[in-house]
Amino acid sequence: MALQNTNPTTTAAWEKLQNHFQKMQNASMVEMFKDDNTRTKQFHLQWNDFVVDYSKNIIDEKTMNLLLELANELHLKDGIAKYFEGDIINQTENRAVLHTALRAKETAVIKVDGQNVIPEIFEVKNKIKKFTNEVVNGQRKGFTGKAFTDVVNIGIGGSDLGPAMVVEALQFYKNHLNLHFVSNVDGDHVNEIIKKLNPETTLFVIVSKTFTTQETLTNSETIRKWFLQSAKQEDVAKHFVAVSTNIDKVTEFGINPENVFPMWDWVGGRFSLWSAVGLSISLAVGYDNFDELLKGANEMDIHFKTESFDKNIPVVLALLSIWYNNFFGSESEALIPYTQYLQKLAPYLQQGTMESNGKSVGRDGKPVNYQTGTIIWGEPGTNSQHAFFQLIHQGTKLIPTDFIGFVKPLYGNEDHHDKLMSNFFAQTEALMNGKTKEKVQAEFDKQGLSKEKADFLLPFKVFNGNKPTNTILIQKLTPKTLGSLVALYEHKIFVQGIIWDIFSYDQWGVELGKQLSNSILGEIHSKNIDSHDSSTTFLLNHFLKNK
Repeated sequence: MALQNTNPTTTAAWEKLQNHFQKMQNASMVEMFKDDNTRTKQFHLQWNDFVVDYSKNIIDEKTMNLLLELANELHLKDGIAKYFEGDIINQTENRAVLHTALRAKETAVIKVDGQNVIPEIFEVKNKIKKFTNEVVNGQRKGFTGKAFTDVVNIGIGGSDLGPAMVVEALQFYKNHLNLHFVSNVDGDHVNEIIKKLNPETTLFVIVSKTFTTQETLTNSETIRKWFLQSAKQEDVAKHFVAVSTNIDKVTEFGINPENVFPMWDWVGGRFSLWSAVGLSISLAVGYDNFDELLKGANEMDIHFKTESFDKNIPVVLALLSIWYNNFFGSESEALIPYTQYLQKLAPYLQQGTMESNGKSVGRDGKPVNYQTGTIIWGEPGTNSQHAFFQLIHQGTKLIPTDFIGFVKPLYGNEDHHDKLMSNFFAQTEALMNGKTKEKVQAEFDKQGLSKEKADFLLPFKVFNGNKPTNTILIQKLTPKTLGSLVALYEHKIFVQGIIWDIFSYDQWGVELGKQLSNSILGEIHSKNIDSHDSSTTFLLNHFLKNK
């Protein structure tokens, strides 16, 4: 069954929220903390190894009750049931959305077209396990009998961003294999990677559902040509494997059909790292750690599916995002992990969030009359504090920010970690409290600054504060907690899509540029420029004349 269609702005809860916003838009978090000593207790959640404190938001009890009312009025409970049960919620592509099935327990029963897909999922997981163990243990060798030392993942979009993010995040747990990622069709990118590799000891994983993606196929062909400078065509089968559904094209490339790992229609690319697309993750950190990643995601799935909305982490974070996007007019959200390991989390979630919810047509096929989607950006702290935090603190834009930190460091260096985490706690406090004129003046008095100098400097050193943040504090970065964290944000995306009455799991906007680039490529090859706007024609002629 399909999702229900309701324009959120027509609901009673939306109207109540608009009226409530008139009061809350000038509310002071500092004052609300002063007036209510139970505020932190009321606005934080604890689950497994996670503490989520959302008390530093421009909200009160009524705000949260109205947001929960909105979720109920827009049939979120029904949407969640359909999401997990394999209903066709991606209607424009006539597909179920079941990346959650990839991390379900073996005893689960999840049906697509009447067939339980769990046995097939576990068949593929066992294949990943066997292949991983053979490569890691050195049983599976290259064409000269040497064990593999390097693995190259060739993909783009979800076939690159997810595995690359997780491999980076779990570096602490990696084995002796060195992982490399080739995604951009830019020839300089692929050549920079292969110049570091030995063809005798490198395994290539080509990830393309259709085996027709231009960037992935171009990079694969370039790599195969490089490989064949030292090897024979029959050696391709020992060094190249594929994650794909197109057995014919894969075989034509020279890959042994036994070394093809399947994908399913009901898994969108940007949510596919849990599938065989995660083969490179399994190779990098070992199958047991890959399985722990899946288990962590499954635990978050169960929390999201079964917990009441007021205690449900993805639901609460999604509703807060709606509050800022649709009522305060915030257009972006920052994501600041206080660990270098998560440096690729923001780029990964940019695709997850912006490709999913960057839609301007409702599920009824009509243009929406409200804002959807949020711009996601961020970098690890403390680097980001020395880069763009100035804008968050004193700029003109309201940018709700998620802070993600860990209680324990992986290498146990407490001196570094205490300094890192002191910044983590200080920044959310500073963003909320700001700095008053009185505090700045007191600092000037202490320094003995002249009145003239103090009067000049004072307005520049005042911080208004009242900047909203969520704090996600996790015990330790492990494969399991990472799985839970990524699944948390996946479900946040889903909730936002339900509230905004859009289809989150198609991406037609990606297709137009691809179609145009194919026709322009033909023009570049033929040197015969077709009909374009004057700007594109000018630029193409300049490019052809000077290349």
